[in-house]
Amino acid sequence: MEARARAHHIRISARKARLVADLIRGKNLDEALSILALTQKKASPILRKVMLSAAANVRFKDDGGHPLPNARIFVKEIRIDEGPTMKRIRPRSQGRAFSIFKRTAHVDITVAADV
Repeated sequence: MEARARAHHIRISARKARLVADLIRGKNLDEALSILALTQKKASPILRKVMLSAAANVRFKDDGGHPLPNARIFVKEIRIDEGPTMKRIRPRSQGRAFSIFKRTAHVDITVAADV
């Protein structure tokens, strides 16, 4: 049984979020949450929140009546895609202007339970 959780328009670049996503791909939920708790990156709390949502979704789908422990849930797929880029202008000297790109990302996490 699998479930998915998504977060769109997250204010972090996809490249930076993928660094953290590569650490937890394929791990079980306990191990992934431990890794995220110890990783000092901006993407860590974002991925943790989406992963807990996906775990809650798989528990809701499981109608067996027994609690599903974290050790039996694992990260089947984690995808970080680029979202829309917000373009801003920074005024510079002598009438020039530099472009500022505020990048966003879409996070898609699929978890599965080995029942």
